[in-house]
Amino acid sequence: MLTMSSSLTVKFSGIDFSKYSSHINEFVNEFSSRANKSGQFLNWVNLPSEQLKRVDEIYSLASKLKSATGASRLSILGIGGSKHTVEHMLSINGLNVNRTDIEFYSDIDSSSFSRFLYRLGNDVTSSNYLIASKSGSTFETKDGMLRIWNMLIEAYKSQGKSEEEAKSLANKHFIAVTDGNSEKSELRRTSDANGWLGKLYIHDDVGGRFSAFDDHALFALAYAGMSKEDMITMLKAAQSVSSESLSSEWDSNIALQEGIFWADAKSKGIDASVHQYMGAIFENTVYWHAQMQNESVKDTLKQVAKVPDAMHHSAEAHFNPDNKLVFALTVPSDNGVCRENSDSYIDALSKSYSVTGSFFLETVETKGMGLTPESAGRLTQLRAFATVYQEIVTRIMNGQSFPEVLDSVLQPHVEFYKKNLKGGVVVPGRISH
Repeated sequence: MLTMSSSLTVKFSGIDFSKYSSHINEFVNEFSSRANKSGQFLNWVNLPSEQLKRVDEIYSLASKLKSATGASRLSILGIGGSKHTVEHMLSINGLNVNRTDIEFYSDIDSSSFSRFLYRLGNDVTSSNYLIASKSGSTFETKDGMLRIWNMLIEAYKSQGKSEEEAKSLANKHFIAVTDGNSEKSELRRTSDANGWLGKLYIHDDVGGRFSAFDDHALFALAYAGMSKEDMITMLKAAQSVSSESLSSEWDSNIALQEGIFWADAKSKGIDASVHQYMGAIFENTVYWHAQMQNESVKDTLKQVAKVPDAMHHSAEAHFNPDNKLVFALTVPSDNGVCRENSDSYIDALSKSYSVTGSFFLETVETKGMGLTPESAGRLTQLRAFATVYQEIVTRIMNGQSFPEVLDSVLQPHVEFYKKNLKGGVVVPGRISH
């Protein structure tokens, strides 16, 4: 079975979709009844169209932040969805190749902090800083922010600036992406009190792993040099996926097909599954997709990896007939000098996977060192929809009742370690001496 769009093609094998055909309206109606409703954490469905209204503002803020300090580099401090979505978006759009414009810091240990400073040439004034946290009190993010903030003040004081002047200059390096409500966000209060530039938002009811089109990602793309025209194309393509994914038109609803694919495997007792991405374009996509699996499907058995480098290590287990697996392979269309060998490699993997288990091949259109803006938008929104559809399909086919809010958009279990983090001698954001 082959399903196509203008920039993304999916070919399935080894799965019988006919037993699901009478339930298509049920699947779609369940999703539609929740989409964009307050408290359902599905506001990412129409987020691309909402962000189209803010493109000019985001580009203006990126330009103003560069001008305010003269620093061309942006360092992003955030964890989870505040980091992996941005890494994914930069990578698939071919904007992370040299790693000179955008840096990341999301760690908590001294060696990692030293490595981060080394990449800045041990000069914190050489970078601006985007601080991303919905609550503004995320332990890891706040810790890094306070360290850098203090170091900026000391750096300007060493240049002969007064304490007040140094603080003013340090504050010019920061922009916050957080909740718009200062009562909910400590970071928003910090930004307002210190006169940080502008206002960027993490929108309500948009979980971190679903936030690839929220302000932190779009601001980073603008800062790294994505053209405004390409961003608009990408957002429009993502919104078109939302329309298709809430439609009962089977041929155009790729997200539902992929959701059914993964749900079908589980129904057959196949616990382990594999989704591989071919090529350097997707080297950061695997981290974002793995986060999506762990937090939404809550599946620790699914393998998400980049090939061909992971292929050498995984092939023995993947093609061992004693292991029952299902597979997906996402590949860039290749029209360059490597096309002949690339196509041959993809054909060999596809044939092997098709014999071993159910399989789908997802091919996305490329441009230069990344995907086309349209395929980048489509692929990203498709992954979010398919993930949620997996839960919906499973519950309906098993006759299970639905919770008030879908499990796939919540992450209640992460609070376990956060509760431990808040107690004892641990003080979030404390600067060690």
